[in-house]
Amino acid sequence: MSSPVKIPFKSFISLKPQEPTALYLQIVFEFIKAIQTGLLPEGTKLPGTRILCKLLSVNRNTLIKALQDLELQGWIEIQPNKGAFVLSQVKKNPRAESAMANPAASPGFEFSRSAILEDPTEASKLPLAFNDGLPDVRLLQTTAITRLYVSKLKRNSGTMGLHNTVATHLAFKQHFSNYLNLTRGLRIPAANLLTTNSHEISLYLVTRVLLSKGDKVVVASPGYYRPNMTLLDSGAQIITIPVDAAGINTTALKKVCKEHKIKALYLTSNYHYPTTAVLSAKRRMELPELANSYGFVIIEDDYDFDFHYDNNPVLPLAAFDTAGKVVYIGSFGRSLPPGFGYGFVTGPPAFIAELQKHRNIMEHEPDVVKEQVITEWIKEGEVHRLSKKNTKLYKERRDYFVKLLAGKLKGEIKFKIPPRGLAVWVEWQGDISLMRLKRECAARGLLLPNIILYQSKNLTATRLGFGHLDIDEMEKAAAVLSESYYALLHQNDND
Repeated sequence: MSSPVKIPFKSFISLKPQEPTALYLQIVFEFIKAIQTGLLPEGTKLPGTRILCKLLSVNRNTLIKALQDLELQGWIEIQPNKGAFVLSQVKKNPRAESAMANPAASPGFEFSRSAILEDPTEASKLPLAFNDGLPDVRLLQTTAITRLYVSKLKRNSGTMGLHNTVATHLAFKQHFSNYLNLTRGLRIPAANLLTTNSHEISLYLVTRVLLSKGDKVVVASPGYYRPNMTLLDSGAQIITIPVDAAGINTTALKKVCKEHKIKALYLTSNYHYPTTAVLSAKRRMELPELANSYGFVIIEDDYDFDFHYDNNPVLPLAAFDTAGKVVYIGSFGRSLPPGFGYGFVTGPPAFIAELQKHRNIMEHEPDVVKEQVITEWIKEGEVHRLSKKNTKLYKERRDYFVKLLAGKLKGEIKFKIPPRGLAVWVEWQGDISLMRLKRECAARGLLLPNIILYQSKNLTATRLGFGHLDIDEMEKAAAVLSESYYALLHQNDND
């Protein structure tokens, strides 16, 4: 393989310092693209940081931060006293290569490509896996809701024309807004509500209507990777502020607001992603005041409201919004089969009407039968019964999982028992590399996906989802995690 110094990095690494995306992120995105396209094959040794800084014309601290991020994501491996090596690449399909060798198979047009929106999920054939907090698909009410859907479909087959669509949708929105008012403490009519087919579409529509290229949006760090991707793709400039045990740091937010003109604050207030911290009462009062004083919008993402384990769930900021400064995004029906859940947005009627224009392009005709089914489930109280049943089960799983963690990794981790959600935020006390821990676990049959690993100079943590695991699976996963961790510590002692 050729010397790393001879690799023409400038020919495929294109950095644009004038753009709002942080320079280190541009480096990360460009290197990922080069690895995926085969320009940097597996095993390639990268030049030293001083040489690479000169080749790319960047500050050394910026480059080091980018390399650390690439290692955390699993694209490179930094070996002490040896250098940085490309760890993996997308495996090429020989038939695809043959097709691409034919000029007629290449696109005959130009189109934009996004490195920001690269899918971070990982396919795995390992028998066990952690995730970032997903429900157990085995518990989905597939049979009951499918039977009701088919029944509605047969009953309406002769009358379900377009003339019923508007009336059905309005009735659905009315019952849905009543449900949100009851469960989340909102006080909104149907005009303040937009429903979509997913939480992700809801956030996409909000960013499309609310943000323009160059707008500055504050997010917490560590934060929610998917919304951050959506915000960056909208052209927004992200400014990060720290999060602690009491949620997003309002002192840091005030400092940022004094230095910049902020368009929006994105936060997961009730159950911060990934740390599971709940925003304190004091900060809940401070945020609306700051929004009024500095004129920014609060995008409140309540992605996981369905699963709370105490009798007094924390209400969203939107429940107390009197100034029309909160755009509230959430999900409904995470315990329902795929395709039956909903995303939603609440906000001022004029803003909701504008969102509706854009939604009509993406989802022109609502699924009338699906809306009738969900309306009936809400009216009959089935949604409440299902939520209560699942909450009890997931609470039992949470309690058992934290007991396993405390027993098998006593003294090696710190965590707080989350009052809601399907994941536990675990901070490791030992000096370990999470990428090496990932490989140790994989060798024993357990996947730790990159999206749950958080490592920086001052933090080594994982977000361990437990909701999809039954008791037996939890015991096996916790055992592998513990064995892998102690094996790694033993290796460190022998180095």
